[in-house]
Amino acid sequence: MKPRLLLRERRIVSEGRFAEMAIWKLPKPVPGSPHAFKYRLAFVVDGVCVLRFDNESGKGDHKHVGAQEVPYPFTSLTQLVTDFLDEIDKWSAP
Repeated sequence: MKPRLLLRERRIVSEGRFAEMAIWKLPKPVPGSPHAFKYRLAFVVDGVCVLRFDNESGKGDHKHVGAQEVPYPFTSLTQLVTDFLDEIDKWSAP
């Protein structure tokens, strides 16, 4: 089985702010992750990525909030997208 793109979407949040999401189904898990998905979800403000959820090879599931990198407890794709969008709401709140 070849990697299969499940989602590729860019959402304009407001002037100078957008979210970009890409998720693939893989034939086997990325090293460090227990599931067979590869993902990259990023929130960009004025050209700077301020939030990113990903599972780069060897690091497993994690998120970047500003300059800080913390583990992310992946449970499902639905929860991943929900958590990402909830985090964006926190950045967008006054």
